[in-house]
Amino acid sequence: MLGGVVPDVAVAVETFTDEIDAELFPAEEALLARAVEKRRREFTTGRICARRALARLGVEPAPLLSGPKREPLWPAGVVGSITHCDGYRAAAVAWSRHLVSVGIDAEPNGPTPQGVLERISLPSEREWIRAVSSRAPEVSWDRLLFCAKESVYKAWFPLAQEWLGFEDAEITFTDGGPGRQGAEGAGGRSGTFVARLLVTGPVLPDGQRLTTLRGRFVVGQGLIVTALAVEPGGDAS
Repeated sequence: MLGGVVPDVAVAVETFTDEIDAELFPAEEALLARAVEKRRREFTTGRICARRALARLGVEPAPLLSGPKREPLWPAGVVGSITHCDGYRAAAVAWSRHLVSVGIDAEPNGPTPQGVLERISLPSEREWIRAVSSRAPEVSWDRLLFCAKESVYKAWFPLAQEWLGFEDAEITFTDGGPGRQGAEGAGGRSGTFVARLLVTGPVLPDGQRLTTLRGRFVVGQGLIVTALAVEPGGDAS
């Protein structure tokens, strides 16, 4: 699923099962000293996905530690993102000469808990969700909005090193309709989205200021997966 929404220059690895017997580096194990079993499984399998993706770039295995906001600290010259939800773990990586930043997220294709939509959305987004939900009720569009905003934050944070609230980016979707049966399975759906920043964005390495991020989504196999990447010399795609 993830491979269909990340740029071609990125490497995506996903799994629908946990790597129960996988071994972590001691420094990674230290991050899990007080973790419950669920967190341990998520962290371990996510790191294994990342390690496999990095290996496909030719990067030697090494501890993948976490920053102050629990963000993965990637090897020099690499950008990436990790996501996990029930029944799914994935990672995407790329060389920083090809992508400035990347963000991915996965969520179950089910409605958000009561009250969440109001906290994560703008009036324009809620209006669109009400309209599209009547046409395509098989997709939890409120959850898709949440998923898209999470991927925006994951791409934003390594560049800005500061918080981005749900209200700080306005998402508009282009629904591509039911997709061909493939990785997303029968009845799958895919499309694109644009995130317009409502706060001042960071200055990119080329000197331009980030104002817009563009991404893709896929819905299938009971999941929603979103991805976006900031490319050198332009806004995100």
